[in-house]
Amino acid sequence: MQHFKETSKAKTTPKITLKQAFITIIWPRRNLVFLGLLLIIIRSLSGFVLPLQSKVLLDEVVPNKDFSQLYNLIGIVIAAILVQAITSFLLTKVLSIQAQYLISELRAQVQKKVLSLPISFFDNTKSGALVSRIMSDVEGVRNLIGTGLVQLVGGSFTAILTLIILLRMNVWMTLSTFVPLSIFGIVALKAFKYIRPIFRARGKINAEVKGRLTETLAGVRVIKAFNAEEQESKIFEEGVDNIFQNVKKSMTATAIMTSSSTFLIGLATTGVMGIGGYYMMQGTMTYGDFLQFTFLLAFMVAPIVQMSNIGSQLTEALAGLDRTEELMNMAAEDDDENRTVALENFKGEIEFKDVSFEYEDGKPVLQHIDFKAASGSVIALVGSSGSGKSTIAGLSATFLNPNSGLITIDGEDLSKVKLKSFRKHLGVVLQDEFLFEGTIRENIMFPRPNATEAQLQAAVKAAYVNEFTDRFDDGLETLIGERGVKLSGGQRQRIAIARAILADPKIIILDEATSNLDTESEALIQKSLAELTKNRTTIVIAHRLSTIRRADQILVIEAGKIAERGTHDELIASQGRYYDLYTYQAKI
Repeated sequence: MQHFKETSKAKTTPKITLKQAFITIIWPRRNLVFLGLLLIIIRSLSGFVLPLQSKVLLDEVVPNKDFSQLYNLIGIVIAAILVQAITSFLLTKVLSIQAQYLISELRAQVQKKVLSLPISFFDNTKSGALVSRIMSDVEGVRNLIGTGLVQLVGGSFTAILTLIILLRMNVWMTLSTFVPLSIFGIVALKAFKYIRPIFRARGKINAEVKGRLTETLAGVRVIKAFNAEEQESKIFEEGVDNIFQNVKKSMTATAIMTSSSTFLIGLATTGVMGIGGYYMMQGTMTYGDFLQFTFLLAFMVAPIVQMSNIGSQLTEALAGLDRTEELMNMAAEDDDENRTVALENFKGEIEFKDVSFEYEDGKPVLQHIDFKAASGSVIALVGSSGSGKSTIAGLSATFLNPNSGLITIDGEDLSKVKLKSFRKHLGVVLQDEFLFEGTIRENIMFPRPNATEAQLQAAVKAAYVNEFTDRFDDGLETLIGERGVKLSGGQRQRIAIARAILADPKIIILDEATSNLDTESEALIQKSLAELTKNRTTIVIAHRLSTIRRADQILVIEAGKIAERGTHDELIASQGRYYDLYTYQAKI
């Protein structure tokens, strides 16, 4: 049972730089970003009105008791505040909403990429982990295209402009604040470099925990049946503790930045008080000058402190993009340059020529498999569990690729055929067929959502689905629950067969499609399968040998090799392995 561990893989994964993020994400939306920068500059400039007018208030208006100038000053300040409010609203409207749109766009792109990956990728990756990567990893983008990056640039502009004004007002007071702030900047840069790997590791841990949680919820019946609730809870607790430990590391680094900023800004403030007090006692600085300097100092310090928070957000965003980029760079099934053949005039003749396959090096699953399935014929695969029957089916469906040998379809090398041109002629019915949450109608129409009602009803009757839906109050509109949990195994299997019939493929792969059926259901399904396989090339993996007596060719697979081949009558007459299996089942 897998436990959750922080891995060091993130350290070896190439990192996305802010420059790369700028080129791929920000620059294509430069018009909106530039508009955001303009708005934040306007907001920053309007913010200077209050500190600049404070000097006028103390040094001119109050000493002269000029009520007219006081009213004008109040009007100017109110106008500036109004401009700040409007620009803040527009920033949210323009950038934050665009950032959310970008997140939805990226999620769609990542999901599309994930679906394009080969079956082997899904065999080695938890579905919950993929959900986390699709939904969570891209969320940090809002800090790149949203207000985060713009505030970083705008804050830098405000701080630099304020620094220039402060230097012109009083060099020594400004330097007394600039030195501690520079030290804070160095501390922040070091902290960001430390935090980024932590954020990246957090994404991996989150994905693992969500993956395990998804499995737990899906397998709740098994968990309860084996009284394993406490065991699962402990595993989940271990996962969330790893998340906590990761968050604790990042919070410690953030706390160091926050406390250092508090201390260093406190030093800067103390320096301003001391030097400012000295100048005022000397008569070289007015009260208005001091108040204006203090206001402007806050304008310089606030963006710097804010930039530290934004820097953390950008670091988290880039860590998420690292993981997203890693996924987007994976080779899709259709990226194979050798797949250039588009099948035309499809007949459905499949041939295996000396095919061998292994999931792990040095552990062969299939060895030197040779057989030919003529167009419209039925090939049955029988044998003990683990002999390689499902692997042959997977190779036939292009879910797997052989390590050696050749598989052809209508004489074309299957490894060079475009997958879409082949799979549009393919239908698969598995032993544990997957049904989507929704209605019976939606599940049957899944391969052909635009099928007519007549085509749907024909498939329903051919698979004898109506035999049980006619008893349901809602008929085909009956909700079946997640994975069809509200139906029996036989009912789910008949829906899956109806789905395959409606798809009208030229090649059918039946992986023990009748294994979940009771005797009565099996009799009904055998009739529908006879209709389904008519004039279609069919590969059947059979558990019940009584279901394949009419197969054109039966292959007995043992230890990854074809031990026997022939028709039912021929194999019975030879009294070999098939004869033993058949007579054993007949006794049962």
